[in-house]
Amino acid sequence: MARKQDSPTPRPVTADDVSPRHRWDRPLPAPGHMQVDFEERVDFRRLHAYRLGRARRALAASGLGAVLVFDQHNIRYLSGTVIGEWARDKMTRWCLLTGTGEPWVWDFGSAARHHRLHAPWIPARQSLAGMVGMRGAVSPRAGLFRKAAEEIREILRSEGVAGMPLGIDVVEPPFLFALQEAGVEIRDGQQVMLEARTIKSQDELTLLNQAAAMVDGVYQDIFEALKPGVRENEIVALATRRLYEMGSDCVEAINAISGERCSPHPHNFTDRLVRPGDQAFFDIIMSFVGYRTCYYRTFNVGRATEPQVTAYRKAREWMDEAIALIKPGVTTDTIARAFPAAEGIGFDGEMAAFGLNFCHGIGLGLHERPIISRLNSFDDPLALEAGMMFAVETYCPATDGVSAARIEEEVIVTPTGAQVITLFPAETLPIANRY
Repeated sequence: MARKQDSPTPRPVTADDVSPRHRWDRPLPAPGHMQVDFEERVDFRRLHAYRLGRARRALAASGLGAVLVFDQHNIRYLSGTVIGEWARDKMTRWCLLTGTGEPWVWDFGSAARHHRLHAPWIPARQSLAGMVGMRGAVSPRAGLFRKAAEEIREILRSEGVAGMPLGIDVVEPPFLFALQEAGVEIRDGQQVMLEARTIKSQDELTLLNQAAAMVDGVYQDIFEALKPGVRENEIVALATRRLYEMGSDCVEAINAISGERCSPHPHNFTDRLVRPGDQAFFDIIMSFVGYRTCYYRTFNVGRATEPQVTAYRKAREWMDEAIALIKPGVTTDTIARAFPAAEGIGFDGEMAAFGLNFCHGIGLGLHERPIISRLNSFDDPLALEAGMMFAVETYCPATDGVSAARIEEEVIVTPTGAQVITLFPAETLPIANRY
């Protein structure tokens, strides 16, 4: 059963909760990691109020009474709590937000006690220990799913939304079945959360800019290290260590692709030795205070051939054409038309070529709205708004059959157009350690 409800009347959504508080007339800062008393940096309580306000507004417009989230990014967005990368795939945390209440957080064992001590914005009685199945390791026969579902049902009743549908993002099937058996009507809650997360506040954009600045520096390290004889995995190790030294809280993945592995793009790294004349590209996916990067750069090692230069030039032209179109009011189908058709880069359809020339939102998650591509945007166009932030990716295979160019820029939609925040030089093909 749910704990006795003794919370004060829930605070209504205010203008301060949902106002992005952008200062478009000022440069976006990339401050250090320290908080200081002599200049404004990231205000984390303002950040939390903004995210919660956005979620409440999206929930109010959805027809749902509450959202129950298991996606780690959604939990962090609603509650401002996190227990580290360990929790990413365990399904051991969940968070409930009704349209009338404050977040409830169920966490893994002693983490709930830690939140009661160090996360006072969550009511202490609403920070609870929880464990149900650990992706099936504990059988539903133990009854943990049933008990959790009953507890959630009682909270929905006590907060006055028991007669309304409950939105869920991702869930273990036994939890879903237990909620349904408890009489709870289930709907898609991920759409509510992605709608809330679409427009970033100034604090969110500052964190995204800080994260991009960290990768700027790592690409300088890669440029200097990229010599014949170094292995792809050594570059990954170098970048990973440097990012954690710089303050990253999660290096999620680094692609390192060189030479004959460039076409088709394998989305991984190996122990391949880099050789003179190789074209090589890298993607750095990491987060700073939860806010992610997705940031590709292509280099040549020592020298470049005409096919390699031409491939890079085309990838850059597609990139620049797409970025030039980005401004509020432009629809995503317009941006998608700037990218080459799948057949133009050697694929037999847009599904096969998806992810090579496209855009994707970035925030707490790696893939947020908008997703802009020839696969989906013609059928479901979305108008751009100031405060959106997304990555623009292009890819062009070379005519030599093995090389390829891959470029990615992270952009913010401002009232006047796109602001690029990935600043390691990429206007022309960078040649590391030129001979």
